[in-house]
Amino acid sequence: MIRKEDIGCIKLCDLIDDYPFTVSFFEDNGIETGTAMNMTLKEIFDSYSVDETEDMVLDFDRVCENLAEFINQMLSFLSEDEKIHSITIHPGRDKSGNPEGFSDLKISRGEVISIVGPTGSGKSRLLGDIEWVAQADTPTGRRVMVNGEVPDAKWRFSTSTKLVAQLSQNMNFVMDLTVYEFIKLHAESRMVEDAENVITRIIEQGNELAGEKFTPETAITSLSGGQSRALMIADTAILSRSPIILIDEIENAGIDRKKALALLLTEEKIVLMATHDPILALMGDKRIVIKNGGIAGIIETTDEERSILVELEKLDRKILSYRTALRSGEILSEIK
Repeated sequence: MIRKEDIGCIKLCDLIDDYPFTVSFFEDNGIETGTAMNMTLKEIFDSYSVDETEDMVLDFDRVCENLAEFINQMLSFLSEDEKIHSITIHPGRDKSGNPEGFSDLKISRGEVISIVGPTGSGKSRLLGDIEWVAQADTPTGRRVMVNGEVPDAKWRFSTSTKLVAQLSQNMNFVMDLTVYEFIKLHAESRMVEDAENVITRIIEQGNELAGEKFTPETAITSLSGGQSRALMIADTAILSRSPIILIDEIENAGIDRKKALALLLTEEKIVLMATHDPILALMGDKRIVIKNGGIAGIIETTDEERSILVELEKLDRKILSYRTALRSGEILSEIK
């Protein structure tokens, strides 16, 4: 953390070398850096006449204070996320006010948890509690701990530090940008190193997930629902700093579900997904059963269920083959 008392004595060239993003601060405040790179802020202000500082509406102490705050906020935003090893959900109550049917649920990095239940049973409400990092202050009364402790307020209220990235059922773009331009904007906002390689990787991974390929030059407004979801899953896995991914029903998104989960887990995310799809449900390490707005139980996936999953995946591949043939205008024949 840099102090405002020190900042005025550092040469601009050293400030910009250490904190490249300060260039925008100097530009926004009308401080010319081109000919003053070897000067300190104090020396620059001493070189101004009284009229110049009045015209620029600048005050040396205020500029130092604002610059120090800007640097510290940016460092906090750009720093590696505090390691989130686990979240723990403590029970609340269902819609009738009855206690939920579990003691607590700890979910660690690299785990996939599915959330199952009838439509309207409360699956999205659970996702919302996790996203909000609920502290008995939502209708369910649940509490969500981070690394076994009451979470820092930043996980709830900071716009730059997000514990959760959520992929919803509906995803529509309205910006008039290409896929490349859209991902480039996100990469630049994160100030990632080697942005071009990151952009290329996201687009390649998105195409791995999508049923139909797209190019970097494709307008994002022309992407299909499946292509949009594939692109955002790849972007979230690779570029998002959020350690927890909440997915609300991807079974009808037209993407490779298994590859999507594998990508998210490769990036060491905690993945929770609300689903009606038995394949996705059984891909999870555990599944949370929701009834009447509450968690009615938690089931660990059994060996027998994993055997059933293998058979379901065979059927799924067969259906996919028929779908692909239909899209290609072929006449269907029995697929062995």
